[in-house]
Amino acid sequence: MKIKKGDTVQVTTGNDTGKTGRVIKVYLDKDRVVVEGVNIVKKHARPTQDNPQGGIMEKEASIHISNIMLVVGGKPTRVGFKSLENGKKVKFAKTTGEVIN
Repeated sequence: MKIKKGDTVQVTTGNDTGKTGRVIKVYLDKDRVVVEGVNIVKKHARPTQDNPQGGIMEKEASIHISNIMLVVGGKPTRVGFKSLENGKKVKFAKTTGEVIN
């Protein structure tokens, strides 16, 4: 997958278009990611020992990987893969050609 945990991404489509955030979690089997501060949903929680108050909580829901782009140098970019001279496979930004860790 071209996006991994900790990457900064920008939302390209949907209700949160244009928002940027850091990837919190990646679901490889579903091609979805959870981005910090994006796609906030309200969840009703009953009182428990951990949360004695209960009530309505807000949390981030996952969005599909096709609806986000990696941000490199402050601009969203497509991502590609190439191999270096030592045989190592690395990600690179298609707009600038810059190698991404």
